[in-house]
Amino acid sequence: MRPLKILLVIILCFSCQDNRVKRPEKPDNLLSEEKMVAIIYDMSITSAAKGINKKRLEKEGIQPDAYVYRIHGIDSTQFSESNNYYAYDLEAYKRIYKQVQSRLEKEKVIYDSISLKERADEARKDSINKVNRNKKNAPKAGAQIPEFVAPGDKSKADTLKNKKSLPKKAGLPNATPNLLKKRDSSQISTRQ
Repeated sequence: MRPLKILLVIILCFSCQDNRVKRPEKPDNLLSEEKMVAIIYDMSITSAAKGINKKRLEKEGIQPDAYVYRIHGIDSTQFSESNNYYAYDLEAYKRIYKQVQSRLEKEKVIYDSISLKERADEARKDSINKVNRNKKNAPKAGAQIPEFVAPGDKSKADTLKNKKSLPKKAGLPNATPNLLKKRDSSQISTRQ
C-alpha cells in the first residue's frame, strides 16, 4: 500500500509541473492599444444598441460585431489574436478597459446633458401648448358664463332648466324667482 501512495504522489507531481498558461505569441498583425480601445468602445456601443433594438438590427440585416470589424478594417481573427495577447498582460488589458470606460463615461455625461435639455424644451413646449389651449377655450368678451350647479342641488338645476319658460319681470331677461324675491327684514342685518 505504501509503494502505491508514493507512486501516486510522484505521478501527481510530474503531471502538474508544466500546466501554466503560456503567453501567446505576439501576432504579426497585433492591433495597437489605441486601436483596441476604439474597437472595444464601438463594440460596447453596438452591444448596447443590440440590447435595445435587436429586432430592428435583425430586420436591417446588421451584425454588430461584423460592422465594427468592417469600419475598423480588421477581421475577427485579428481582433481575437490581439485580444488574447493583451489579456495575458493584465496591466495592459486594464489600461485598455479603463480608457474605454473613461470614454463611455464622457459620452454619458454629454448624452445626459443633451437629454436634460431636450426634456426642458419639451416641458416648455407643453406649457406653451397648454396656455394656447386655455386661450382657445376661454370665453370671449361679452359671452355668458354658464352657471354652476352643484351635484345634488336639484332645485337650482330645475330652476336653470325652466329659466326660459319664466316670464320676464322687472325688465330682467330670464330672471329667476330667487333673484326677484324681496328679502324680509329678518334676513337683512344692519351694521352699527
